[in-house]
Amino acid sequence: MAATRVITATAATSCFLAKRAFVLPAKRSCGGGALSFNNRRALVLKSKRPFSCSAIYNPQVKVKEEGQSETLDYRVFFLDGSGKKVSPWHDIPLTLGDGVYNFIVEIPKESKAKMEVATDEDFTPIKQDTKKGKLRYYPYNINWNYGLLPQTWEDPSQANAEVEGAFGDNDPVDVVEIGETQRKIGEVLKIKPLAALAMIDEGELDWKIVAISLDDPKAHLVNDVDDVEKHFPGTLTAIRDWFRDYKIPDGKPANRFGLGDKPANKEYALKIIHETNESWAKLVKRSVDAGDLSLF
Repeated sequence: MAATRVITATAATSCFLAKRAFVLPAKRSCGGGALSFNNRRALVLKSKRPFSCSAIYNPQVKVKEEGQSETLDYRVFFLDGSGKKVSPWHDIPLTLGDGVYNFIVEIPKESKAKMEVATDEDFTPIKQDTKKGKLRYYPYNINWNYGLLPQTWEDPSQANAEVEGAFGDNDPVDVVEIGETQRKIGEVLKIKPLAALAMIDEGELDWKIVAISLDDPKAHLVNDVDDVEKHFPGTLTAIRDWFRDYKIPDGKPANRFGLGDKPANKEYALKIIHETNESWAKLVKRSVDAGDLSLF
């Protein structure tokens, strides 16, 4: 039986592939700033769907669960205020301004079902990952809330010269949220980024942005990587070690980390977020090949 629950998200402007062109007022931009629509009305794609912008004026986004959890059919869809499906990847804005970003929870802390946004399905719902037709689980619980930054994309055609020339993993950027509260699948949190880990998974670059929800009791204490070590001692090492080792029980080699095996600071994390937001902008404008990815 499908269930619908409501999660709160701040009203903001979002870019997405709409069914019709939308005339945008002057001096207004979309997403994280990479897509500027100043002095132009709409950008028409070589597609049946023009690329345009719209605002989610209703401050609430509904999450609708379809199917039974921990089955192949289970999906978590996102609905706007009118009940229409929207994409958590494309339609929820990346930034709210003033250093605040949206984070979408895929995997609640202290759980091990490997949930992820289905980037190749219409409206990119959250589902449980599979391998050879079987549901995937981590070998042990993840100790932090885990999910994605909307409107970001790690371009698999781009090599990062700073991280061993590794290419992007073709997914949105991952977030590890270190707050004390266990969140729910599909919850949208306001976060501030604190650090970045450059994980290399089977040769692919898979960024992990370490962040904290603004409603966490310790959020005001942490603003950069050094603060994390001070107020959450050992957490950055634990995150690195967890992601390095989680595949070993399945007989796979450990993951590696670039940047000297150390977490980069907030400034570097924001640079990664900006670059991957620009890559997402090129993706949805179809300046690069989308392959099997869904753009709505």
